Amino acid sequence: MGLDALSQKPHDRLADWLADDMVAVNLLIRDRMASEHAPRIPEVTAHLVEAGGKRLRPMLTLAAARLCGYGGPFHVHLAATVEFIHTATLLHDDVVDESERRRGRPTANLLWDNKSSVLVGDYLFARSFQLMVETGRIEVLGILANASATIAEGEVLQLTAAQDLATTEAVYLQVVRGKTAALFAAACEVGGVIADAPVGHIDALRDFGDALGIAFQIVDDLLDYGGSDASIGKNTGDDFRERKLTLPVIKAVALADAEERAFWERVIEQGDQREGDLARAQAIMARHGTMAAARDEALAWAARARAAITLLPDHPLRAMLDDLAGYVVARIS
Repeated sequence: MGLDALSQKPHDRLADWLADDMVAVNLLIRDRMASEHAPRIPEVTAHLVEAGGKRLRPMLTLAAARLCGYGGPFHVHLAATVEFIHTATLLHDDVVDESERRRGRPTANLLWDNKSSVLVGDYLFARSFQLMVETGRIEVLGILANASATIAEGEVLQLTAAQDLATTEAVYLQVVRGKTAALFAAACEVGGVIADAPVGHIDALRDFGDALGIAFQIVDDLLDYGGSDASIGKNTGDDFRERKLTLPVIKAVALADAEERAFWERVIEQGDQREGDLARAQAIMARHGTMAAARDEALAWAARARAAITLLPDHPLRAMLDDLAGYVVARIS
């Protein structure tokens, strides 16, 4: 079950509470993704930005700022910044992964070409830094610049570790912190910074985003082996076909007997995948209980997120963020 499967789930309640702010964010996004000289830029950007994504990351920024009492205009700039960074990474990721589907639609690299996806992603990164500068806050520039570097580092680490059966759970966690949790954490942290919140509240927001992002990615990795195409926005088994070593697979490799080890070497390291291999991979993981073990880790990270947020002021938005942390992992319950 995806985040949007039922009405008035935590994500929906958060969207309702922040509706006016999100209207402003979407208007700013549409304005800044325009290009006077290169019409392909808004074409490619609109294909992804307007594809019905949950806008979770910018909503985290808005919620963090409002939760900390912010009444100015620049949380909108930061939320748009976060969405631009996220969209840029998706454009680049789909090229690297040779993906053909994103959010239930053909990817930009499939509809246009790899060059367009990469260059438009670069444009969105540049636009995001322009938006950061407009806030006049060097702190947020540092936070989001560091997050952008961490995201790129995580993607490169995944590229080198993804098809190596020696990859450990510690390396996986480092990849997840880079490719997903870094932007979740930064999105929450800058909301507190722009509101001039106390250091303890800013730290709590960052810790909440980090733990939420890790839980979110582990769940996405699990859904790739057990979710529906509609719920995950891509084809079930894409991670397997792309030979990515995600947490349930890493755990299965660690517990493998000789025959299973040979299977993983063939399908992951050598890329020799045959009819029925995905089902066999699922059966091996079920035999060793690695899907359940990974689910337990996602639940533990969600619990960390919920613990962090107790340090923040009592507010309806705090309750919604707490519910969101629980619901992220409820997708696999």
